[in-house]
Amino acid sequence: MRLSVVDVAGMPEYPIRSDQRLENHFYVEFHQRRWLNSTFRMLAEPEVRAYGFDLFFIAQDQSPVGTLPCDDLLLAKYLGIDIERWKAACERKISPLYNWSEVVCDTGEVRLAHAVVTEMVIKAIGFKAASSVRREAGRQRKRFSDLREKIERIGAKQMMNNEGFIERLDEWLLKNRPEQNRTENVVRDGLDALSLAV
Repeated sequence: MRLSVVDVAGMPEYPIRSDQRLENHFYVEFHQRRWLNSTFRMLAEPEVRAYGFDLFFIAQDQSPVGTLPCDDLLLAKYLGIDIERWKAACERKISPLYNWSEVVCDTGEVRLAHAVVTEMVIKAIGFKAASSVRREAGRQRKRFSDLREKIERIGAKQMMNNEGFIERLDEWLLKNRPEQNRTENVVRDGLDALSLAV
């Protein structure tokens, strides 16, 4: 392990917070032409190239996602090799850490980051956020549809003529009955609470 005092003044800040995760993200976008034409792939020895390639993916499970620790022993362990082999690989002209550089994270920790890995992670986080918004919109549509059906069965169809009524009822149920199934009785409670009793 390399322990030393590091001056973080002027060191680039890593753009991804340590609390952001990609736990349910089971793939990584990979640009094969970019890889095939990269200086690293073209000039690194096969063993070094394999280590570097693995590090791109190992970084996906780190915190912050997309970084690596500044610890030779940990990096060797992640790659499943002994420390001597790791150090020998790092002494080559093109090392497994080619284009990785130190950054300071939101926690103050100094870690290693690679511009291409960071770019891939930022894109994946954006996809995850957009996917989450789509899922929530789908859940909301389902809740609204179910509420309309229950209101019709209760015999209060005229209530749906009020603009924004379904949204207000859904909001009341989310706030006041979050753990309960939306049975007809629970929906009636919402109608009563909104002074729209049938």
